[in-house]
Amino acid sequence: MPEVARLGRTLAVWRKEFLAYFDTSRASNGPTEAVNLLVEKIRRIGHGYRRFDHYRIRLLLHCGIDWPTLIPPRIRRRRPTFVA
Repeated sequence: MPEVARLGRTLAVWRKEFLAYFDTSRASNGPTEAVNLLVEKIRRIGHGYRRFDHYRIRLLLHCGIDWPTLIPPRIRRRRPTFVA
């Protein structure tokens, strides 16, 4: 069967990578790849943000991470006086 032969060739080519999984206490870069995919997805969704702070907040909200964000400083320190 050609499917089984192709599977055998694929396993032979990737033999070193498969065995490295067991040599490294089953370490994987899966979580890193998952975060990278989320970042790329948000980059596509957030296209057009002009301020980095807004882009960063959008990324953190979408990833579900509750990190402290910086509160932007107030523009005015006092109340404006109205002259009638």
